[in-house]
Amino acid sequence: MTSRGTIGEACGIVAVFHPDGAVPLAHRALFSLQHRGQEGAGLASWDGDLHLERKHGLVTEGLPIYRVKDMPGTLAIGHCRYSTVPVERSQNLQPFAATTPYGRLAVGHNGNLSNADRLRAELEAAGSLMSTSMDTELLVHLIARSGSPDFEGALRAMAQRVEGAYSLTMLLEGRLFGLRDPHGIRPLVLGRMERGWVLASETCALEIVHAEYEREVEPGELVEIGPGGVRSSQLLEGRSPAPCVFEFVYFARPNSLVFGRSVYAARTAMGEELARRDAADARPDVVVPVPDSGVPAAIGYARESGVPYAGAILRSHYVGRTFLLPDQDSRRNGIQLKLSVIREAVAGKRVLLVDDSIVRGNTSREIVAMLRESGASEVWLRVASPPIAWPCYLGVDFPDRDELVINTVGTVAGVREFLGVDDLRYLSLDGLRRATGGIAVCDACMTGDYPV
Repeated sequence: MTSRGTIGEACGIVAVFHPDGAVPLAHRALFSLQHRGQEGAGLASWDGDLHLERKHGLVTEGLPIYRVKDMPGTLAIGHCRYSTVPVERSQNLQPFAATTPYGRLAVGHNGNLSNADRLRAELEAAGSLMSTSMDTELLVHLIARSGSPDFEGALRAMAQRVEGAYSLTMLLEGRLFGLRDPHGIRPLVLGRMERGWVLASETCALEIVHAEYEREVEPGELVEIGPGGVRSSQLLEGRSPAPCVFEFVYFARPNSLVFGRSVYAARTAMGEELARRDAADARPDVVVPVPDSGVPAAIGYARESGVPYAGAILRSHYVGRTFLLPDQDSRRNGIQLKLSVIREAVAGKRVLLVDDSIVRGNTSREIVAMLRESGASEVWLRVASPPIAWPCYLGVDFPDRDELVINTVGTVAGVREFLGVDDLRYLSLDGLRRATGGIAVCDACMTGDYPV
């Protein structure tokens, strides 16, 4: 998606056991999770000692082959980072490692703690010394200070203190764990290889290491993978399920299953829902997606409506997704470096543009202007989610309420005018729920109804 400016994605985590070496597989899996975080990457492995590599940038930049090819160990965890806190310091990269009463521990965390500020103040007042600004370090301090005689008890004690979202992979003294929070807000799946096991944020990471999808890790479930197979326990009492609906809307790759449902099927169904709502109205001449995450919904719209589909907007894969520039002219130039329009596909036509969501709306406005400059007679916009009206405190860095375009202009009509489109419609909340299979989700960014 290109319309959210500085908004980013949830982190990607992976854990691998394989008797022939876990690091190459974990490294490969991170490439499949790169879409979940592009600010930094890291690996930790165990062969009787803990080995750690972390660096800023994409996996290719931070973890090139020459840096990781000699990392030993049959157990490994990996992390690619999208930040909800500053990443200027190298310490703010994961996996985060520390010595605890239970041994040397490395943790990869996908999520965000809504009570992090209070926990940090309490821990510092009790004498804890913080080396990062990450929520992940708070989890490790809580584990280390739990007083529990065993690691599982320490995890239980930690969970009683924290509020928010967390899917964790953990490497502890030759043991490899995965844990989901009691609401199951962030995804975590289990896969089986011929001689090993893998945990990952999405099933696309299982495919790249030739693992078969076994199942989701359940909310509150602790799994341990290793030479003995998989050991599972319901460590935390499950609460009302609240998987993040934005995994379906934007975060996850279309070829993944998350929360038991195909992402591609959910996104095409979103487009079909939009088309059914438009069925009685005038038809556009062509359906055009905003690349890349608007593509499945646009395909669904075209399939349901019978309106021709055209990939008329091209995205350069050689310009970063978060191309931040200081002023409006520079930003527009930056957008034009990233995106270009095939004039012949839109000139003289009523173009129905499909995007997955709108946050601030600035980039959407520029795309609309580019379509008009390329000769589109009208530009209609369909958004495959309801308006984003509330910030997220559970792992997504949505801005404050007063920065969200639906709030800054006040109405959908105001958004339409701001974007410069001839017609604007969002997917309804009921339509989104139908498209995602009717499962219980966290949709707080759309409703303000937070699960924690």
